[in-house]
Amino acid sequence: MSLLQENTPLLSVRGLCKYFPVLSKGLFRRQIGVVKACHDVSFDLARGETLGIVGESGSGKSTLARTLLRVTRPSSGSAMFYGEDPVDLATLSAAELELVRPQLQMIFQDPFSSLNPRMTVEQIVAEPLIIHRRARGAELEDRVIGMLRRVGIRPEYRSRYPHAFSGGQRQRVGIARALILEPKLVVADEAVSALDVSVQAQVVNLLRDLQEEFGLTYLFIAHDLSVVRHVAQRVAVMTRGEIVEMGETAQVFDEPQHDYTRRLLGSVLEPDPDRPGY
Repeated sequence: MSLLQENTPLLSVRGLCKYFPVLSKGLFRRQIGVVKACHDVSFDLARGETLGIVGESGSGKSTLARTLLRVTRPSSGSAMFYGEDPVDLATLSAAELELVRPQLQMIFQDPFSSLNPRMTVEQIVAEPLIIHRRARGAELEDRVIGMLRRVGIRPEYRSRYPHAFSGGQRQRVGIARALILEPKLVVADEAVSALDVSVQAQVVNLLRDLQEEFGLTYLFIAHDLSVVRHVAQRVAVMTRGEIVEMGETAQVFDEPQHDYTRRLLGSVLEPDPDRPGY
């Protein structure tokens, strides 16, 4: 690893904005305004770090994730990604993005709708390797089996379809698909919010183990503050498309500086068996 790679963050975002036009009604639809889904977002993400992004629904968390991964093109700003070669994700062409995408993967919220019901588990996990021409034949099968085993799916189940698995197992398949290309950055967009609490803990622990094993960097988006506190080294608080507070996890949770952060933390119900009516 070069000196540049050692001393620079994996991702450096500066002034990133994503605006959606508001159009008038009628035959001649004119733009009458914009929705600032992300506005002037800036942060650095260190290698091997987990940065938690929290905020209420509609705060811009998922839009930020999709903009960084270029599912949607940003309106302005930069997102320097220091992977194999330094690139600005905000300005890459389609052909350039194809070369970078194996280093950037996403774990989706819904472990059912994000998996193709017409494909077997083996086909789902193998698809990224086939698309990017990374393996074929016996090597392809070996890599798929190895990754399924690593995420806790028995290899003999690889010919089954997603409907045959539980929600937690389907999410493990989604994780295997995301990691099969050996990415550097993984964006987990509400990756455990659709799971039962007991299963959440298993998947979160799996993500932490995989991070240590593969040297992954996570952008962990969630509305469950207890999960974020457990997995993230730093936390960024978003509201109305802007980051209003960022800091070490313990500092943000124990000594919040922004009024919105205090209200967000205050909305979490603490279990209290002695409380009347609990």
